[in-house]
Amino acid sequence: MPDIFARAVEAARVTLGFTLFPTQIRCAEALLAGRIVEMQTGEGKTLSAMPAAAVLAEAGQGVHVLTANDYLAQRDAEWMAPAYQHLGLRAAWIRQASTEAERRVAYAADVTYIAATEAGFDHLRDCRALTREERVQRGLHAALIDEADSILIDEARIPLVLAGETEGAIERATKAALAVQQLQPGFHFTLNPAHSGGQPDVQLTDAGLLEIERLMGNVYEDMPQLTAVYHAIHARHLLTRDTDYLVHRGRVIPVDEFKGRMAQERRWPAGIHAALEEKEGLAIRDPGRVLSSITLQNYVLQYDHLCGMTGTAATQALEFARMYGMEAEVLPTHRPMIRQDFPDRLFETRASKLEAIAEEVRVYSATGRPVLVGTDSVEASEQLSAYLPDVPHQVLNARHEATEAALIAQAGQRGAVTVSTNMAGRGVDIILGPGVAELGGLHVIGTGRHASRRIDYQLRGRAGRQGDPGSSRFFVSLEDDLVRRFRDDDEPIRTVDDISMLQRRAEGQHLDARIFLDKYERVLEGQRHAVLAQREVLLDLPAEAGRLAAVDEAWACFLEEVAELKTGFAWLNLGGRDPLSEYLRTIDHLFKSLWDQVELEAGGELPARRGATWTYLTTDQPFGSGLERIMKSLARKAKSRQLWG
Repeated sequence: MPDIFARAVEAARVTLGFTLFPTQIRCAEALLAGRIVEMQTGEGKTLSAMPAAAVLAEAGQGVHVLTANDYLAQRDAEWMAPAYQHLGLRAAWIRQASTEAERRVAYAADVTYIAATEAGFDHLRDCRALTREERVQRGLHAALIDEADSILIDEARIPLVLAGETEGAIERATKAALAVQQLQPGFHFTLNPAHSGGQPDVQLTDAGLLEIERLMGNVYEDMPQLTAVYHAIHARHLLTRDTDYLVHRGRVIPVDEFKGRMAQERRWPAGIHAALEEKEGLAIRDPGRVLSSITLQNYVLQYDHLCGMTGTAATQALEFARMYGMEAEVLPTHRPMIRQDFPDRLFETRASKLEAIAEEVRVYSATGRPVLVGTDSVEASEQLSAYLPDVPHQVLNARHEATEAALIAQAGQRGAVTVSTNMAGRGVDIILGPGVAELGGLHVIGTGRHASRRIDYQLRGRAGRQGDPGSSRFFVSLEDDLVRRFRDDDEPIRTVDDISMLQRRAEGQHLDARIFLDKYERVLEGQRHAVLAQREVLLDLPAEAGRLAAVDEAWACFLEEVAELKTGFAWLNLGGRDPLSEYLRTIDHLFKSLWDQVELEAGGELPARRGATWTYLTTDQPFGSGLERIMKSLARKAKSRQLWG
């Protein structure tokens, strides 16, 4: 290994013109040890990963470098390719539009750069292959994860879904929407904010149930139709255009809550997405039937060797250890950090905060210093833009995704003012223009504190790269989401230290909730692996191609029943039963029934062809933020233990 490593470092110098810093070499060593490495923005994570990937590729089983998006996958693969070639290795990349044949060739390379979600989708498709030759991946040997906090924390619980053709969903969505238009909020249904910290739950009242029965008949004999009614209420009253989603080229596209940008490949659970399309007067696309699903967390845990890099790992070190068994290692910067991080400014109202931000933008931009303003949503970026009619500026948010990387790269030019969602252009360095360093460098403004300190650190890290000068300041108000969602009742918030306390509370509650939700998912993932093990046996028995089709059909039916079960969790709580125990007992029974179904259908003929399939990302919080409901519950239990011992 030392010889391969040394040759890889030399290859970077000869072919790319870069001599690795000691910190970059240490990063590569830590990756080979299976760690999560915290390396500050602009310190050269992409280059640092190359020697580690080269060493791992020597096993001859392929290495996957998992990135945040197609742009980074292509950019990094093409950039590093000469170094790999110098070592006798081949690098390739895969994008969303890649064909099956192109994917198979790319996965056969020594190092494959690909968005984490795309790799997960390929895995799902391979898990339904009827022959080994149909598969595109050749195994899950090693994964090196770039932007690891985004993939392993922020998006870890997002289910990747493989869907197939279905019937009836469009008709149900249309009927439900017509009925819901007749319902009156507060009388026929309630929106209860107590359950989800400002993202209310929907509950039909007795009057509402009677009205639905009058309009639609006995919906209790058609549970999918009743579910469609809840979806229609949710879409009409809880999801807001330009905040939760955008309408772009005739499609409803969710906005990523962490990145504040369009999630092109993502959908809500099928019924809600269909309800949104109906609400916006768009053609309702067949939402499809879930054939297979896996979260990013469970997907990456299948790799034999797992490691990653990010600009922020220390604050989530406990979660990396608990969920992935990986130690976080924080590396120093190559040059001393000289950025000035000014104290936060606290305001009573959101409006007064925005006025102060606009004034700070004017003061700094008047000196010629570039200013980058990070907001938490598309709506917030456009709202702040309205406060700057006299200042030339770029608004960089979900509406300009195609040019995002190019625009963010220019944010360090003299006099540039960029209003951006917090995570826009992540992975792209902001390089200071001529003379900007002498003026003081890039000034970063945060328009609020996020529920995770990591997001704030990522924004702040845009300034002061590789020893450059720079500065940052965050502006917060008592009307911000962080305060509204995580403040206990009328808890006094008087100083910025109180805001920091709310951040730590939010992080703790999020971790508790993710650990709690993992208990639900762990058993289901074990059952998935049991099904896959049986498929592996059948793949070697050509005569059993029809137990393969039967297994796949039974698994799809099983997932449908599990999805129905999950929507009933709130009712289990109301009934005084323990939802986890009920869930585990029920899915164990359903899983045993799955094998009975396989036995019954195995004798049937294999279909001449399988129907069309497609992939998308969804959410496991179909009725508001289920995560926050659990967080509130855990917080109440903790307080009770403190009061009563």
